[in-house]
Amino acid sequence: MPFKPKYTITEKILNNLIAITSAREIMEQAHLVPKWEAKLRRQALLHSTHSSTAIEGNKLTLEQVEALAEGKKIIATDKDKQEVLNYIEALEKISNMAEKGAIRKQTLLNMHKIAAKKTLANDSYCGALRKIQVYVGKRVFDGTGFREIVEYMPPKAEEVPTLVEEFLNWLNNEKTWEINSVLLAGIAHYEIAKIHPFVDGNGRTARLLATLILYLSDFDHRRIFALDDYYDRDRNAYYTALKTVDKKTQDLSQWLEYFTDGVAFSVNETKEAVLKLGSKAKGARPQVALTEKQMKIVEYINTHGKVTNRDLQAVFKISAQAVHKELTKLAGLKVIKPQGKGRSLHYILES
Repeated sequence: MPFKPKYTITEKILNNLIAITSAREIMEQAHLVPKWEAKLRRQALLHSTHSSTAIEGNKLTLEQVEALAEGKKIIATDKDKQEVLNYIEALEKISNMAEKGAIRKQTLLNMHKIAAKKTLANDSYCGALRKIQVYVGKRVFDGTGFREIVEYMPPKAEEVPTLVEEFLNWLNNEKTWEINSVLLAGIAHYEIAKIHPFVDGNGRTARLLATLILYLSDFDHRRIFALDDYYDRDRNAYYTALKTVDKKTQDLSQWLEYFTDGVAFSVNETKEAVLKLGSKAKGARPQVALTEKQMKIVEYINTHGKVTNRDLQAVFKISAQAVHKELTKLAGLKVIKPQGKGRSLHYILES
């Protein structure tokens, strides 16, 4: 049976979508110089990584996540550190994972493989649809001891390939992308959580897929929204919202109310940050539009303080001449400026 989501645009959903659209318009019109955009993107990546892994039980603090991302040593379990590094890698690769209307099964498998590598009991579970029955449970104390209770029993393993195929056929339909991008991301998030296509790591994969959809639909083309922060603030509310979908009717309305609440919250927080940064630029020239590669150069300098031609040759795997061309363009746009000469030549961000 072809997949077709069921939901009603309630007053709450409508109000959230209006608020989200209004906040985005303000951000799109605000002056935001590249170095500030790079900082917002970096913050969103770190916050999303911390929140999405914390929801699944990862114990690293935001400060530890940031330190790990910078290559520093921290005291934590290997599994917790690997989960964080994996999620950072997945978010950094979001822009190259798929094209609009072409999210394939392999896209999901690759996404899961990155997010789950070296963290599962069996390496063969990484990037592969599950072939065993799993369940979502929790330990409770019944007065005499702890016992495991089943909170959600996903579809049988033999049903998973068909369910995934039916969902992706719907997702890649041209008409589907006419749905509001926030609602589309929310539907995809829930459906992956419901199908539970993997032995473990389904929540992270569901949130990564929602992030990918918001990127491909140009909703978050700058990648500056930390959408998972809202879920991590009240994890019980997040799991409760996922369980509001009736098993018989499969009506997603209540889940989408919660999901749009979260997007509205995150977008509004980002809007306030953009306006705060933009207020420092009175009388400044309009926002400079950069390519993805140029933004990565700005992000590199934001993280490391400076960059050399050799650094970028290693990052992009391109020639010194190709790097020089990009650096010259950025210098011409007054985004970066050179310092030093000869072997000590490096570039920093313009003030």
